[in-house]
Amino acid sequence: MQNLLNILSNGQSLFINFIRIAICIVMVWIGGLKVFQYEADGIVPFVTNSPFMSFFYNHTNDTAVNAEGKTVAAYHLHKNPEGKMVAKNIAWHESNGTYIFSYGLGAVIVIFGFLTLLGIWFPKIGLWGGLLTFGMSIVTLTFLITTPEVYVPNLGGDMPTPYYGFPYLSGAGRLVLKDIIMMAAGLIIASDCAQRIKAMGNEVPS
Repeated sequence: MQNLLNILSNGQSLFINFIRIAICIVMVWIGGLKVFQYEADGIVPFVTNSPFMSFFYNHTNDTAVNAEGKTVAAYHLHKNPEGKMVAKNIAWHESNGTYIFSYGLGAVIVIFGFLTLLGIWFPKIGLWGGLLTFGMSIVTLTFLITTPEVYVPNLGGDMPTPYYGFPYLSGAGRLVLKDIIMMAAGLIIASDCAQRIKAMGNEVPS
């Protein structure tokens, strides 16, 4: 047991670097996927309902009547399930600016990932990577407030639906909630970089 405690206590700097690598993998992978149609379509509910990003789309305020005769946000009628290609829906997303925005967002996320990774060697760069990771995670977590799709809907059925709405997270909601870990990780690596920058400043030239 003592050996394990020694390994864990002496390996903190390595574990912090592992956090950097993990964040970079997640951001580069997810950011890179933003150039593909299915991923760009999938973020539309988050962006459309976000007060911070909705202005990037052209049809944010558009409404339409669904099959049940209810007036809903237009994007509800143009969802492409993952793995399915529907030409009219893709055309709508093109006019909405869905894909252009997704390309830009993906590039930003990839850059954040690499800034974070570079903190292993360059603490001043890594400091920005950690802070930007923290800030991005805050924005992502606001989706828990602004996006209806993050909670289980009441779709009815042949018996009452007991679990819907807050706090019953849907698959999308569970994915968003995980960003609280990214937020904490961003602060940890930013703090580590700040300590290293201060130590460099305190070094006395020989």
